[in-house]
Amino acid sequence: QVQLVESGGGLVQAGGSLRLSCAASTSIFSINDMGWYREHPGKQRGLVAIITAGGSINYADSVKGRFTISRDSAKNTVLLQMNSLKPEDTAVYYCYAIVSSGSRKYQYWGQGTQVTVSS
Repeated sequence: QVQLVESGGGLVQAGGSLRLSCAASTSIFSINDMGWYREHPGKQRGLVAIITAGGSINYADSVKGRFTISRDSAKNTVLLQMNSLKPEDTAVYYCYAIVSSGSRKYQYWGQGTQVTVSS
């Protein structure tokens, strides 16, 4: 019912930048919030950044000042510009979306894209 397609992951040196993109497609749901979570090896998945349909943004403390989330609502696409990358940012990054149908909301995840930051 909902497909989230991620791109932009890869290998980068510390101090470098990457730009992640996630495009959502659905014919029966309205897309509300979109964002990114990440999962470090051996750790639980945690919030990176979320942007709501109204434009409200929340960042994890660990990425504030370095990452920027933005959204193209017309294209149902969310972007994550990652600057000043650190080895600690190495993780699998998952696109996240909350969709709605009437009064009901549902949560969807992308398949994940690997980001590796070398020192």
